[in-house]
Amino acid sequence: MCGIAGWIDFSGHSADHPRILKAMTDSIYRRGPDGEGAWSDSIAAIGHRRLAIIDIEHGAQPMQSVDADGCRAVISFCGEIFNWQELRAELQTFGYHFETNSDTEVILKGFLHWGQDVVEHLNGMFAIAIWEPRRQTLLLLRDRLGVKPLFYYPTSTGVVFGSEPKALFQHPLVSPRVSRNGLCEILDMTKTPEMTPYVGMFELRPGGRAVFDRNGFRKDIYWQLQATHHTDDLERTIDTVRSLLSDTVRRQLVSDVPICTLLSGGLDSSAVTALAANVLGRQQLASFSVDFRHNLSNFSADGVRGAADAPFARELATHAATRHTELLLDSDEMLDETVRRNVLHAVDAPPAYWGDMWPSLYLLFRELSKHSVVALSGEAADEVFGGYQWFRNPAAIHGKTFPWLTAGSSRYFGGVQLLSQDLLNTLDRDTYRAERFQEALSEVPVLEGESDVDRSMRRVSYLALTRFLQTLLDRNDRMSMAVGVEVRVPFCDHRLVDYVFNVPWQMKTFDGREKSLLRAATRPYLPGSIADRIKTPYPATQDRAYENGLRKELAEVLSDGNAPVRNLIDCYKAKALLASEVSETSQPYNRGSLEMALWLNRWLTEYRVELAI
Repeated sequence: MCGIAGWIDFSGHSADHPRILKAMTDSIYRRGPDGEGAWSDSIAAIGHRRLAIIDIEHGAQPMQSVDADGCRAVISFCGEIFNWQELRAELQTFGYHFETNSDTEVILKGFLHWGQDVVEHLNGMFAIAIWEPRRQTLLLLRDRLGVKPLFYYPTSTGVVFGSEPKALFQHPLVSPRVSRNGLCEILDMTKTPEMTPYVGMFELRPGGRAVFDRNGFRKDIYWQLQATHHTDDLERTIDTVRSLLSDTVRRQLVSDVPICTLLSGGLDSSAVTALAANVLGRQQLASFSVDFRHNLSNFSADGVRGAADAPFARELATHAATRHTELLLDSDEMLDETVRRNVLHAVDAPPAYWGDMWPSLYLLFRELSKHSVVALSGEAADEVFGGYQWFRNPAAIHGKTFPWLTAGSSRYFGGVQLLSQDLLNTLDRDTYRAERFQEALSEVPVLEGESDVDRSMRRVSYLALTRFLQTLLDRNDRMSMAVGVEVRVPFCDHRLVDYVFNVPWQMKTFDGREKSLLRAATRPYLPGSIADRIKTPYPATQDRAYENGLRKELAEVLSDGNAPVRNLIDCYKAKALLASEVSETSQPYNRGSLEMALWLNRWLTEYRVELAI
């Protein structure tokens, strides 16, 4: 796992380009603390920060392919290719020789053999930049589900690109300017493909490919969800899911550094952990769980969390014989100034939804980094197998907006209560959301002869995989890479996603439960209590001291006449909120609005954002 950055400029480099490229790679050094590299010619500048996972000694980048006539291609790559060993063997039959045991060299030689179609041979999570000096062509590639980010900013004479917006901001042609659309993107719990908050900056779409050369800019989609008839019976379907998931976990356990799993005690992470432990056998797997100290002795069931996670995580760890560690967080750590600054600088935008989960995830990965560099996660199972409540809520399924934003489903995705009415009127978020919703619906593949139920559920699944999951993958990537930890996501293997996407809904819920297929496929590896456990989301602190800390910070902001967020919020509402009592029932709403105002203020201040709304 790494960070990439660079640009091409057909007008030629300035004398300052080495300093600019170093500033770009330095800005993302946390993604790759183990090394840095740079390559340039008269048109292209390619940079890299390395987190050494595979072939630690010989896998440095940018990596070149050089023949007697000079450089044919140079690559800067972030991510992991999980089928690199098979591809290496295949390329050797075509006469290619390898100097390293890295997946990077496999991509490079694969590009020399298959050209731009190399991406269709890759199984993995990746953001790739390949420059061909002779043809003067830059190729950008992103993995199918969008696990790894890749941003680009077209210019009049080329393009600037990188793993995170902060890298692009180091280039003199790129600045943090935000329009109405960009602010609407920030304020909603949905991620429009290609859109970013910043004017002129785009994120390569998951499954996307882009080419920049002297003829201009061309992009296409090499992979997207397709509707096909499912012909397997239930027994074969369960066996296929089990086989695909087992193979994916096996592939993703390859690493030259310590590897572990994130274990909550829920079905998804328990399935990954149990399968991983089964693959490793006597080589004992390390597993890690997280919770808040306050929750251990003061846990209170709420609308989405019926039981504490710790007992279930311990049970699975015992069952799978893992070397288990419980990481306990203190709520006051999430209020620490350094932590909050690091979170913001990792995201490059206000983490506007689930505001408390960003710093808690950051703290989790920071603690995890002391023990392991690579972790397998259960993220994406709910989107793939239909685990959320809104998959079973008719109002959400047939609603006129994204299912998770319908009444009754959006409780934890709010946060605009303190924004001024003038700002909300200017943004007209309802119209913007409706436009993005219709765009998303127009993409949903249609299967001739499909029942009304399956057509509706295919629509919900598509929205979950292409608009909701992206927010979670982005959060996972930014918080883990901020401390140099690589998170792998087995449920994002495109073979599994392709297969399950086309399973009829009746079969996906054959036992009347959520995620029936996953439950049945992994039951042989799990204790019954975990196989039958009701879904519980990522733990949130129930410590009232956390909200009190947020209130204290907001009071300081309101007393600062120069605080930029004062122009965006209703100060009377903010003061009324501060005057109200902290209550358990109001926390999800209060915290959301408090977090929104505070993150906006930090972002506007530290990034010197120009609002063009």
